[in-house]
Amino acid sequence: MGKKGTSLNKIINNHYSGLTSKGKILAEFVMSSPDKAVFMTTRKLAAAVGTSEATVVRFVRQLKYESYALFIQALRDLIDTELTLIERNRLTNHVVRSEDAQLEKITNQDIKDIKAMAKNIDLSEVKKIRKILKESEAVYVIGSRLSYAPAYYMGWTLTKIRKNVRIFNGSDRITIDQLVFASQKTAVVVIATSRYPNEIIRLGKLAHRYKLKLILLTDSTSCPLIQFCDHVLIAPLKTIPFLGDPTSLISLINYLVHTLVADMGKELKNHQEKLEQAYLENDILFSY
Repeated sequence: MGKKGTSLNKIINNHYSGLTSKGKILAEFVMSSPDKAVFMTTRKLAAAVGTSEATVVRFVRQLKYESYALFIQALRDLIDTELTLIERNRLTNHVVRSEDAQLEKITNQDIKDIKAMAKNIDLSEVKKIRKILKESEAVYVIGSRLSYAPAYYMGWTLTKIRKNVRIFNGSDRITIDQLVFASQKTAVVVIATSRYPNEIIRLGKLAHRYKLKLILLTDSTSCPLIQFCDHVLIAPLKTIPFLGDPTSLISLINYLVHTLVADMGKELKNHQEKLEQAYLENDILFSY
């Protein structure tokens, strides 16, 4: 039984009175420490509250989830879409014991996220996306709020290897006009980070409605745009970001664009020669 339509928070509240005493302890732990529980196996969750794995399994079934995996996915959905800044702040340990320790903590988190992306990436999907990015008449890259930063980076790097690349900010309503009148041979890349702004979801749906080839780069299977996209790449987060963290998405984009370079052949040389000539003629870059 899937629970996509109802948040885990509401489900637990609805079933709380009927839970056993151990079940109530599990519910309170999950809701007070979702950032810890979401990465726990049944064994670790049982150990955290001093109960058995069998009790954890019964707890999940009492909430009407068919498996522990579906329960954890519901918890991840809750974290990605419902936790406010205040709640994320409460879950984050901001105590800085030393500058070196804080630097090590943050960089280790980023490394963990990038490794998770590299381990889980679908290489066959990458190959299909590269083909679309190479052969499409135009490529539109769209981001919104936090995801505009990686979107701009992707669009900027793509302009260095192919023509007809445009970067759009999902917060700018003019993007709607551009999608409505885009050629059917246009590929649209949407970059979406949790907590998924409604404006980026609307634009993704619009591109889907106009039958544009739609590619999604996101940080979680919770992203509501997945169902509308032709191709999806996920850079999963292994930590719960307080203010958002596009590190693994940027690494994914870096990989995607650099492997695309190898596919471009002679077109790449001609494209870059034109760019360099324009840079020289217009005094774009600093030179001694």
